[in-house]
Amino acid sequence: MPIDVAQALAAEPRSAGIAWDHKDVQLYHLGLGAGIPATDPDELRYTLESRLHVLPSFATVAGAGSPGVIGGLSMPGIDVDLAHVLHGGQSVALHRPIPVAGEAVATARIAAVYDKGKAAVLVVRTDVADDQGPLWTNDAQIFVRGEGGFGGDRGPSVRPEPPTGPPDRTVERAIRADQALLYRLSGDWNPLHADPEFAKLAGFDRPILHGLCTYGMTLKAVVDTVLGGDVGRVRSYATRFAGVVYPGETLRIRMWQGDGTVRVTVGAADRDDAPVLTDTVVEHGKHG
Repeated sequence: MPIDVAQALAAEPRSAGIAWDHKDVQLYHLGLGAGIPATDPDELRYTLESRLHVLPSFATVAGAGSPGVIGGLSMPGIDVDLAHVLHGGQSVALHRPIPVAGEAVATARIAAVYDKGKAAVLVVRTDVADDQGPLWTNDAQIFVRGEGGFGGDRGPSVRPEPPTGPPDRTVERAIRADQALLYRLSGDWNPLHADPEFAKLAGFDRPILHGLCTYGMTLKAVVDTVLGGDVGRVRSYATRFAGVVYPGETLRIRMWQGDGTVRVTVGAADRDDAPVLTDTVVEHGKHG
């Protein structure tokens, strides 16, 4: 069978050196729509090197995501058709704030394989550390259609209860028509996000926005509106990808504040709030 669970879980982790500097951070932030208005002091924290901080979701693209998900999908025991692969969810746990520039080692492994019946779910875990110790841990949940039904563990079945009551904050974020073209320069070159013909082959009438771009835009909205613009307060951030977004649309981001958490839902405002991100939680401290 295409996925040999025992072999995948037993495979040696793959490590690679990664490096980034302020230009990578600024490009990532611009790909999320930062810098509007261009002279806003709050936006300059994302765009001006002398004031720069790093949004924690940058962890998903640092070093162009190497070795990360693609490395995980080429592990021993994993032989799947990339056309059947979907990014189902993403989480990042911060061990300390991400520096504006750095060199580190990223180590990726298959942390779990779940049997969802019609699909298999791979959890690709990437731990990143520099010479001062751990920096962050990324978990990517990858759905592989048609590879379930092998009698394995179904995995966690408990999902967070949906937020109740009116949200504490609601913001809208417009997606520029060229935003996917800019975001892909941070390392995700999938033509699904740029080539209309490829998008049609994949079943979409036009290119779609990267899920991880929506992921980053949402965290920026939470940081800017609930966490006082302090990226250092973010401890972890997890979501489930529930639907696609098209460049030119508008995200409607609703936030419910709890004790050390912000629960979030994201919908496409142009399509009757069609779900985009669900099961979304930002855990935070009181200060960075």
